[in-house]
Amino acid sequence: MSARRYGHPIVELARARTRELLREPEAVFWVFFFPVVFALVLAIAFRSQPPQPILVAVLAGPAVEPLRERLAASPDLELVTMGEPEAQMALRSGKIALVVLAAEPLELWLDPNRREAREARLAIELALSPAVSAARGAASIRASNELGSRYIDFFVPGLLGMNLMGTGLWTVGFALVRQRTSGLLKRFVASPMRRWHYLAAQFVARLGFLAAEATVLLAFAHYLLDVPLRGALVVLAFVTVLGALTFVGLGLLVASRPKTIEGVSGLMNLVMVPMWACSGIFFSTERFPAAAQPLVQALPLTALNDALRGVMLDGAGFAQLAPELGILALWASLSFALAVRLFRWQ
Repeated sequence: MSARRYGHPIVELARARTRELLREPEAVFWVFFFPVVFALVLAIAFRSQPPQPILVAVLAGPAVEPLRERLAASPDLELVTMGEPEAQMALRSGKIALVVLAAEPLELWLDPNRREAREARLAIELALSPAVSAARGAASIRASNELGSRYIDFFVPGLLGMNLMGTGLWTVGFALVRQRTSGLLKRFVASPMRRWHYLAAQFVARLGFLAAEATVLLAFAHYLLDVPLRGALVVLAFVTVLGALTFVGLGLLVASRPKTIEGVSGLMNLVMVPMWACSGIFFSTERFPAAAQPLVQALPLTALNDALRGVMLDGAGFAQLAPELGILALWASLSFALAVRLFRWQ
């Protein structure tokens, strides 16, 4: 039978892998339905949650130090000093509750619909009492009602990143080890394809699911939960594709040697659990101490989540996302290169 009847090995393997995934109800659930259900549950749950510890920004300026000293005495406030553009972006993205401007009268920038902003205002007035608390109208209020400050706005990009990591690692890793234990990979040795053809087919098959996977979650979040999408769609698509390829590469690397499902499961959890906890899915990575930041920021999921939030919430472009894209590209290329080198058919 002539080999010309068949397409390129990468295309044929990717097609077979796609059909295999579509025949697995569990894979379809985790790829398409789980992130939507998770986002809906958390959107409802966090609607009535108590506010987080109050973080406020004080605009940098010549008269800021006396004001900062008085506010720092309040146990209910955590202060950061920022320039005006940085403070506006942090307020819009929900990283801070409000902005304090040292002026006469005192000026506060806040969203009056946010509970933590109202509580931060009260804490500031109490910290500056009796002069301000005696007259609640003494502080000038500049209202900010922009989308992006809710917890669900912060969480949805992290959920997309988590889903890209999980499906990239688990679907590829389990498939390789299952085929290795069943003896299927050993049969491929006699075929004319090369090792990198087989591994590259896993990339191609993953991309087949990516558009539908990301579109379902983002459309649900944007149109039903009102999560903003401020950046260009081409930038968002590029970040998503690069993130997916990064975790497929990690999945190939982790599954390049294990001979049992139990073995690859342990390695997958070893890779994923630190990123679940440290990469800013559920809360900001800024909560970790400064000594841990270099390690946290070097994780691929941290870079992916930061890039997704930069596009969706801040409208960032390729130039602003260059550090995060560089980290993802480095992880993707190194993982695939090492996987090709270490991969064994049996």
